[in-house]
Amino acid sequence: MYGSENNKDDSERTAFRKAEKKYKLYYDNNASSKNKKKKQLKPVDLTEVLDFKSILECHHRNGFYFIPEALSIEKQCALIKESLTDFPQPPNRTNHNAIYGPIHNVFDAAKEGKVLVEEESTVTSSEEPNTDFDCREGKEWKFITEKEVSLRKCRSISASVLLRKLRWSTLGLQFDWSKRNYDVSLPHNKIPEALCELAKQLAKPAMPAGVEFRPEAAIVNYFASGDTLGGHLDDMEADWSKPIVSLSLGCKAIFLLGGKSREDPPLAMFLRSGDVVLMAGEARECFHGVPRIITDKENAEIGHLETQLTHGDDLCFLKYIQTSRININIRQVF
Repeated sequence: MYGSENNKDDSERTAFRKAEKKYKLYYDNNASSKNKKKKQLKPVDLTEVLDFKSILECHHRNGFYFIPEALSIEKQCALIKESLTDFPQPPNRTNHNAIYGPIHNVFDAAKEGKVLVEEESTVTSSEEPNTDFDCREGKEWKFITEKEVSLRKCRSISASVLLRKLRWSTLGLQFDWSKRNYDVSLPHNKIPEALCELAKQLAKPAMPAGVEFRPEAAIVNYFASGDTLGGHLDDMEADWSKPIVSLSLGCKAIFLLGGKSREDPPLAMFLRSGDVVLMAGEARECFHGVPRIITDKENAEIGHLETQLTHGDDLCFLKYIQTSRININIRQVF
């Protein structure tokens, strides 16, 4: 899924990989600039990128549905806040579990300038073992203030760095990335009811009449400038006739929809905050990915969020989303 083809010349790359390379963010190291510290972006031709912004209706083809502006501004803001505060909370797992085990309140700790430090575990043999198998045995991590860190000699990482390195969290049934399947034995909570109801409503165009979508798992992806999601298939669910419901939040992105082979040239399209994509049936067999997040102020197209997130505690969410994109994709597993 995240494999590299950097050593191949263009003649050896697949059509999908060529498209990824075409739209990926690159910097021009040879560009002349008075301010050498300011990197210059290499220009990219976006004339072939489909733009559904001005056509406010559902577009669908072979199980792929594009629904522009499906989410209200208020709903977008609420989901951004939940994605940063609630969704990464244990027992939900994140990419940080592999090193630090379950971490609570990363967003709040970053806002307060705290630091995560490693210390010896206080668990004794008679106590319950840690059920999170990714946590390093005999070690625990906790947040403390910067002043407290200065009095210790221990491994540490700032909460703000952890927040910026947050790449994914999983809701509902937990996905085991090492085995590429859903591990029903892992502790988990059900997907929040409000998100379930939203997914059920959004999934209707891709569902047979009289059949209701059952949200059982969700993966939340967090993107910063320069981050990509390589071409892949979402193929671990039992019934591919049921859609994946994908919600876009934050900065604009380029989405690639290919065919059943990486050799099939993909379509490129813009995804904006509030857009929804459904992939069901034949579309589930198509390679897809995100080669670029557009974070510059002129083109990110998040003015509606900047207008909404202007009061008090909302400013910390605004600061994050001004350079980031969040994608929530909800699935029926069985």
